[in-house]
Amino acid sequence: MNILLLGSGGREHALATKFIESPLCKKLYVAPGNAGTLEMATNVSLNVNDFAAVKKQLIDLKIDMLVVGPEDPLVNGITDFVKKDEAIQHIKVIGPSQAGAALEGSKERAKQFMEAHHIPTAKYKSFNKSEVQEAKDFLDEMNPPYVLKADGLAAGKGVLIIENKAEAEAEIEAMLTGHKFGKASEKLVIEEFLSGIELSVFVLTDGKNYITLPNAKDYKRIGEGDTGLNTGGMGAISPVPFADEDFMSHVDRDIIQPTINGLAQENIDYKGFVFIGLMKVENKAYVIEYNVRMGDPETEVVIPRIQNDLIEVLSLLETQELNQINLNLDQRTATTLMLVSGGYPEAYEKGKKITGLENITETKIYHAGTTYNKNKDLITNGGRVLALTSFGKDYKEALQKSYASAEKINFEGKNFRTDLGQDLA
Repeated sequence: MNILLLGSGGREHALATKFIESPLCKKLYVAPGNAGTLEMATNVSLNVNDFAAVKKQLIDLKIDMLVVGPEDPLVNGITDFVKKDEAIQHIKVIGPSQAGAALEGSKERAKQFMEAHHIPTAKYKSFNKSEVQEAKDFLDEMNPPYVLKADGLAAGKGVLIIENKAEAEAEIEAMLTGHKFGKASEKLVIEEFLSGIELSVFVLTDGKNYITLPNAKDYKRIGEGDTGLNTGGMGAISPVPFADEDFMSHVDRDIIQPTINGLAQENIDYKGFVFIGLMKVENKAYVIEYNVRMGDPETEVVIPRIQNDLIEVLSLLETQELNQINLNLDQRTATTLMLVSGGYPEAYEKGKKITGLENITETKIYHAGTTYNKNKDLITNGGRVLALTSFGKDYKEALQKSYASAEKINFEGKNFRTDLGQDLA
């Protein structure tokens, strides 16, 4: 079949790498893609939120399956758009309806869903721009640190964790009336801080059945010791060593099953990935957030561990036959290390020449922010540049390989975290 994959990051390169292994994949297109996807697929210049342009490509390229990588087009309703258009409604779409995507598009909606279906999460309250004082007053009901979340999409950067009450009050104003995160912070969720260790659980569902994919832990902050600004992700490890069988049974029973059942009970059309961000507090899991697609950089450790034909698996979503699948996994640990541009996640320069990739032997390189210049040099084209994924008998061995590979790759301003996994020791 002809497949169109939307997106341009490491997640999409990892998915593309898996897709082309399938005998069911006749032709793969990635829009807009990057220098890595260009090596194995046809890149298509396309704004993924321009649905009219997406429709034209779906028709012109005779696409049979549309896989939506990033969250924006899902939240904007691309699945509904395809399914309601007679010219393209026959195409299999991997991604939930707009109603399903609201679980990521609105933090408030996600919290309401969790409450309705008795899914454990932190205490919270939401506020709009006319409720600035009420939001400040709510801080008195909480113990610091204070967790402030922009309700809408903010590219993974809309969550602030603040120790000082006066600073939290200033940020409430900045978000609700100062448009700190634009439209995303027109509404604000303030929630209880949970002290524990984070992990992510990934589920694939056809709306009735589901399979649980490998779990992972990612590292969000730019600085060593998990300090500094939030990023899109600086690295990841799968599986998570502290998520043992008993813990994952609890997650399945108390979180995954109520989530999938809740979607069905609310008649939400959901055929795609569910990313459940968890906090493990002592031995109990609480949901921090839902995402409605695969995470990045977690995809770069989760997808390489799956040994099934992924296109065959995804093809079963449309007919709700996912229960036919037995998931086969590589039992080794996978780790990925993200090389980022100098200055990221704040201002950074693009166009820096990348060298040394030909020297890498034990690590799979997934491109994120890369392109080629007119001289055919590989150059940086984003904040997160390359994801270096390695396998090992445990996370320490895998990380050792990723770090060794990182030293062989060079570009001006190259930066990476050197402390991944140290919180697991």
